[in-house]
Amino acid sequence: MSLRIHNTLSRALEDFTPIEPGHVRMYLCGITVYDDCHVGHARCNIAFDVVQRWLKASGYNVTFVRNITDIEDKIIRRAVENGETVRALTDRMIVEMYRDFDALGIERPTHDPRATDYVPQMLDIVKLLEDKRLAYRSDNGDVNYAVRRFPGYGKLSGKSLDELHAGERVAVLEGKEDPLDFVLWKSAKPTEPGDAKWDSAYGKGRPGWHIECSAMACALLGRTFDIHAGGADLQFPHHENEIAQSEGAFGQPLANLWMHNGFLNIDNEKMSKSLGNFFTIREVLEKFDAQTLRFFMVRTHYRSPINYSDVHLEDARSGLRRLYTALDHVSPAQVSIDWTQPHAARFKAAMDNDFATPEAMAVLFDLAAEVNRGKSPEAAGLLKALGGCLGILQGDPKAFLQAGSQLDEATIAALIDERNAAKKARDFARADAIRDDLFAKGVVLKDSAAGTTWEAAP
Repeated sequence: MSLRIHNTLSRALEDFTPIEPGHVRMYLCGITVYDDCHVGHARCNIAFDVVQRWLKASGYNVTFVRNITDIEDKIIRRAVENGETVRALTDRMIVEMYRDFDALGIERPTHDPRATDYVPQMLDIVKLLEDKRLAYRSDNGDVNYAVRRFPGYGKLSGKSLDELHAGERVAVLEGKEDPLDFVLWKSAKPTEPGDAKWDSAYGKGRPGWHIECSAMACALLGRTFDIHAGGADLQFPHHENEIAQSEGAFGQPLANLWMHNGFLNIDNEKMSKSLGNFFTIREVLEKFDAQTLRFFMVRTHYRSPINYSDVHLEDARSGLRRLYTALDHVSPAQVSIDWTQPHAARFKAAMDNDFATPEAMAVLFDLAAEVNRGKSPEAAGLLKALGGCLGILQGDPKAFLQAGSQLDEATIAALIDERNAAKKARDFARADAIRDDLFAKGVVLKDSAAGTTWEAAP
C-alpha cells in the first residue's frame, strides 16, 4: 500500500508521489513570536512532526521548512509595550519556543527562516504582482493584492468570491478596491519603531503577513513543492492568499498537496483568552510531563478536532504508563523494523492511510500486551522502534514510571529495605504501614520473585 494523504485542495485522499523521486519538500507555517507558545501551537507542530517523521521512516529524504514570523503587528505592539526592540523580543521568544518544542520531542526543521531575512524576496514578488496588475498602490502608501483579478481565488476554501468574507486578520482599510483585498506591503507609520521599517520602491514600510510565507517557501523549496501544511484556522485567508500571491506571480502551483490539522478545544469550547481557558505549553507542563502531552496529541488523528482537558490528559498518562510498563518489564533489544512483521505491517498500513495515528497506537497497545505475555526483548524493541516513528516511548521507562513521587529515590529505597526487614521479622503490620504510607505519598510498591520495585502512583 502506498502512502495516501488527504489533500485539502482536492478534498480527497490522494496517492502521494513527490515531485523529485525520493525527496519530499514540505513547508509548515510556524509561530508568530511575540508570546509563549500555547497548546494549539503544540497540537499543530506535533501533528506535522509526526508527518515528517513518517516520511523519513518511509525512506524519503525530507527538506522541512518551518518559518518564524518575526515581524507583524502583534510583535510591534508587544515590543513597544515592553520598551524593547523588535529584535530583542523576537530573539527571546524564539529561544522560549524551542525550549517548549524540544521538551515535546518536536524535531528541529531543516530550515527555520526568519521573515525579516527575506524582505528582498518579498519585494520581488510584490513587484511581479504589480507588473501583472494583480497588485495596486493605495493612497495611504500600502500595496494591496487585487483579489478579484486572480481567477482561482477561493479554490482552497471552496467558496466563491461572493461567499467569502475578509478574515479577522484582514483589516478593511481605506484605499482598498475591495474588502477582500489584502495588504502586501504596509506603509510605515511615524509612531512605529525603526527596526520595523525597510526601504523599498514603495517607501519605508514592512511586509504584510501573507507575503512572508510565499517568499520564504519559494526561496527555500522552489516555486512548486510537495506539501504545504498548517492549522485549519490558516486555510482562509492565509493559505488562500499565499496561493493567490505565489501562483499570481509565478504562474504555477505553490504546493501539490495541502494539509491542515484540526482545531483544539478546551473542555469542548474554543480556546480563548477572553474565556479564561487559554493555556500556554509551559503552564500545561507544570501539571503534566511533556511525554504525556505529546502522547495525548498523537493519539488523535491530525485532521480531527481534539478536546483538551485535565481528565483527558490523566487518561493519556495512564495509557502511556501501560506502554512504558511493558518496556520496563522487558529490556528492549536493538532492532531494525521489519515491515513484513505482522505488528509492523499493521502499523505501516495505518500510517500510510493519511497518518492514522489512532490505529497505529492500537498496534502499540497490542504489541505491549504481547511483550507482557511473551517477555520477548525483540518484541519490546519493536514496540520502542515503532513508538519512535511517532516520537514517543524513547525515554527511560523506569524514570517515566517513577516520575512524580513526593519522595526522593534514596528515601524510598531505605523504606523498602525497612519493609523487607519487617517482613523477614514477620512484623507484617509494620510492613503494611510502610507500604500504605508510601502509597499516600505517591509511591506504589510492586512485589515479585525478583524483589520489590516501585512506581509513582498513577
